[in-house]
Amino acid sequence: MNRMTEDESLAISARGVGVYRAGRWILKGVDWSVPAGSCVAVLGPNGSGKSTLTRVITGYMWPTEGRVKVLGETFGSVNLHELRESIRLVQPTGEAEPEADMTALEVAMTGAFGTIGLYGNVTAELRDEAERLLDAVGLREVMKTPYRSLSSGERIRCLVARALTRKPKLLLLDEPTAGLDLLAREQVLATIQTLCDQKGERPTVVLITHHLEELPPAVSRVLVLKDGTVAAEGPPEEALRSELLSDVYRCPLQVVRSDGRYYSRVSPGAWETLLGAN
Repeated sequence: MNRMTEDESLAISARGVGVYRAGRWILKGVDWSVPAGSCVAVLGPNGSGKSTLTRVITGYMWPTEGRVKVLGETFGSVNLHELRESIRLVQPTGEAEPEADMTALEVAMTGAFGTIGLYGNVTAELRDEAERLLDAVGLREVMKTPYRSLSSGERIRCLVARALTRKPKLLLLDEPTAGLDLLAREQVLATIQTLCDQKGERPTVVLITHHLEELPPAVSRVLVLKDGTVAAEGPPEEALRSELLSDVYRCPLQVVRSDGRYYSRVSPGAWETLLGAN
């Protein structure tokens, strides 16, 4: 009987990863393991290295040092173009925006082809799958609505459905709730939770965010970055500690947990000292 090695059970394995650009280390000494099929988060303030790490994991930035394995494939000995077929990145805004006149259903179906337009042959199976996914993210009523007329929150959920039509093994969600109001944010978080709760085969989900409030209960591990280094990594109850996050965010805060979710509280009494903070 063959036993699965540690790396084979991981969707992401980073060892001693560093990125040196423009005379400084953007990432340094990053060790990170993500179990396949899990939902994890990368947390940290602006400039902490979250975006750089995302670009490294998706193969769009080559690390200066260290080793990276994604979906069991070692960077340097794998065709990154082929590997990216199993990876999807969802961002609120990106270089490849869907065509504004396309309906939500058409946008979702483009995910099967990896294009921003609907250039491939649409089969009945593809249409059914796209409709199922849009229904799963709460967009059944707006399937025929032009993408330009969707709200910001609806667009993000549509892009999640689009990403899933390809049945990726790794799904990265880069600040998916940025700029959303309370209801839209909670709808996106509910979508992520539902995806991670589903039975059977599901993608590994990596959520990149600034805020504790944007971590759904499904998150089983958190990587906390500070100035390009790992400040903490582990289960939320270990990584999301008040003292540690106060140091990471350079702000005295209290971490509160309720119903499996985490929130940060800053006392107004600390505001005067914050105005002098760099």
